[in-house]
Amino acid sequence: MSIRLIVGLGNPGPEYEQTRHNAGFWLVDNLAGGTRLARETRFNALAAKTFIGGNEVWLLEPQTFMNRSGQSVGALARFYKIAPDEVLVVHDELDIPPGSAKIKKGGSSGGHNGLKDITAALGTQDYWRLRIGIGHPRTMGLQQPVADFVLHRPRKEEQALINEAIEKSLDAIPLLVEGKFEAGMMQLHTAAK
Repeated sequence: MSIRLIVGLGNPGPEYEQTRHNAGFWLVDNLAGGTRLARETRFNALAAKTFIGGNEVWLLEPQTFMNRSGQSVGALARFYKIAPDEVLVVHDELDIPPGSAKIKKGGSSGGHNGLKDITAALGTQDYWRLRIGIGHPRTMGLQQPVADFVLHRPRKEEQALINEAIEKSLDAIPLLVEGKFEAGMMQLHTAAK
């Protein structure tokens, strides 16, 4: 068992590009490096096939809005016969502070509409998630509503921490692609302290 599809969640369009909700896109953009993600109309996404540690992996950025991400993920997974436990979804996480990232398999969507839609499209919660911490407005002493918070740019110091978490995550991804989930989690969770 290994990861064959890495999905970055975000909202399309320049007005959302720098918002906290696009942390998944940021990681996939970094992971792609020189590989260009191309528009795939049949999946309503930007997608590319690349190699990570000698393993073929699809990179996907749904071009639907966040709450319809499952359309793209389900379409590509079905087309290429990728099982749910071979899917890694990268997304922003309110319950983790900026600078931290966590890997887990399965579990609830925690109110994240992108995950809810992916769960519905795949018919299961048993896919991998890489959660990039963006913090919660309440724990950061902000009165901003959550929906507003995720659709705004992080403050400069938060952005630096989010970028750090993405860097640490990029180091763990080759282990996940090889199916070394325990080692990948150990590396990320100890590095992200």
